[in-house]
Amino acid sequence: MLKGIPKILSPELLKVLCEMGHSDRIVIADGNFPAESMGKDSIVIRCDGHGVPEILDAILQVFPLDTYVDHPVSLMEVMPGDPVETPIWDEYKQIIGKYDARGEHCVGNIERFAFYEEAKKAYAIVATGEAAVYANIMLQKGVVHL
Repeated sequence: MLKGIPKILSPELLKVLCEMGHSDRIVIADGNFPAESMGKDSIVIRCDGHGVPEILDAILQVFPLDTYVDHPVSLMEVMPGDPVETPIWDEYKQIIGKYDARGEHCVGNIERFAFYEEAKKAYAIVATGEAAVYANIMLQKGVVHL
């Protein structure tokens, strides 16, 4: 055990977060996301039984967002005509605001299939048991200033 580290961050996930460098990206995926097939060339970490918001909150406690891009946080856009509400996005923006002064201004949207293509290039994908749809979120790592 370590002091000051959220208990939800497993040793495997902590190792990955530490290995990631500036501009590397990590996807926190909902339960419907095809994590294993998208993550063939990256590291897939299982966090079944946990939701995206709690994983996001824990990661952002130790993970700086990239300050050299306008949108270091990306959400998967809802497909046109899909009658889906995304209240979880508001929760994400509140969490992000706790750790980054830009708050919701650092969040952008990526079209669904473009999100899949970007996810294939991510350093890691965290597969959660999140039941909300369109709950996938991609984070781009920034520089750690000591």
